[in-house]
Amino acid sequence: MNADQLLRIIEEGENDRIEFKRCGNQPEKDLFETICAFANTFGGTILLGVEDDGSLTGVNSAQVLPVTRNILNVVSNPNAFDVPVSLEFEHIEIDDRQIIKVDVPNSPQMHSYKGKVYERRGDTDIVVRGSAPLAELCIRKQGIYTEQRIFEHVSLDDLREDLIDEARQLALAKRKDHPWGAMTNEQLIESAGLFGKDYSTGKQGYNLAAVVLLGKDEVIRSLCPAYKTDALVRQHDTDRHDDRLVTTTNLIDAYAQVADFCRKHLPDRFLMEGDFAVSPRDTIVRELVVNCLIHREFTSPFPAKVIIDNEGIRTENASRASFEGPLEPDTFCPLPKNPLIASFFVHIGLAEELGSGTRELFRNSRLYTGRDPELEEGLIFRAFVPTVPAAEPMGGTSDRYDVQAKNADEASALALKLAENSSGMRTADLVGAGVSRRTAQRIIGELVDQGLLVPQGNGPSRVYRRTRE
Repeated sequence: MNADQLLRIIEEGENDRIEFKRCGNQPEKDLFETICAFANTFGGTILLGVEDDGSLTGVNSAQVLPVTRNILNVVSNPNAFDVPVSLEFEHIEIDDRQIIKVDVPNSPQMHSYKGKVYERRGDTDIVVRGSAPLAELCIRKQGIYTEQRIFEHVSLDDLREDLIDEARQLALAKRKDHPWGAMTNEQLIESAGLFGKDYSTGKQGYNLAAVVLLGKDEVIRSLCPAYKTDALVRQHDTDRHDDRLVTTTNLIDAYAQVADFCRKHLPDRFLMEGDFAVSPRDTIVRELVVNCLIHREFTSPFPAKVIIDNEGIRTENASRASFEGPLEPDTFCPLPKNPLIASFFVHIGLAEELGSGTRELFRNSRLYTGRDPELEEGLIFRAFVPTVPAAEPMGGTSDRYDVQAKNADEASALALKLAENSSGMRTADLVGAGVSRRTAQRIIGELVDQGLLVPQGNGPSRVYRRTRE
């Protein structure tokens, strides 16, 4: 990494993957808390010699190697770290100041420092306390599918047989020769993987997937008390809500309730595809609601949320993510969170095969408003689909540049125009004009490399000015 690339990172400030630390003759204790937190979450980068505000103090050049050795000794010391952490180091010089870049990879194991387990939330390292959060961290680390948890004392009487028959009819409507049509209820449940055996314990019975898909409400509340979906409309009363739906019922009925709620509050825009009228809104609602319901971690106390406001529709749900960051339709690699539940929804025609639903969401969002959705993976999966067309300003701001769905040439032209201001342009100015942060960083970097923009200053105060020929 060169100095300019590092300065761009520093300019954006600390976040869930970046941490700044001052460093004297030896590293501070909180450095190791951050190392532990990064290793337990999604990994990250620590910059030693950078203040919290982004200003550069550097590390004494004579202390670079001793500091590096000190860090390696501590993370390898079993009295400090329960399970050592692997690290990568890089020394970068900026304006005669030495910066030590420490890269911490995401680890498949759970680490503790001085007897405490740390996790990264936002730009903060927190101590994980309590059996439930620790169990949740272990589940994420070990790749356990909690939907497969067996409940030996759940019987067929605890499931709704009318729902089983409804699922059968939905599957037959999608495919006339679907094998579920000739199966008994018990055979259907077993073929869907909802009745199984835990070969490590010998337990046999209905699993959590069966309960949340087909269980009676009282059974779901008893075995999965944290499960609920909260749908809100905040268009006039933005502090509370204009309308609300809270559902704690099975996933099939919950889908119907939440989808109807969203369709009621979102404008429909029918478009013609050949000789047929299509509704991008209905596809958007289906994909967002299905994802929120089935690709979630049911053991988490974080409730799934669907929020409709003046900008669009957004969802949040606890996830079992293996990385953190934005998702793009052409580059993401879909990973199943609950493969049994997802497969069941595919059988009954309420979900697409893994991955194709995301591409459908992007396609229909562009049809709906001319803009792309925003999907971000993490401990909390967040999705946003705008309902304001690209040609219309949001929030009543007539001079707002909304170029999020436009091409890179237009965004580059906007960056050059903003950089002509006497005060220069910051990355935040381009983001504020409607360009996504990641796109803004890429465009600015390209313009600097092309010699069209010149960076001035360090840290958050860094600005870019247009070069003069």
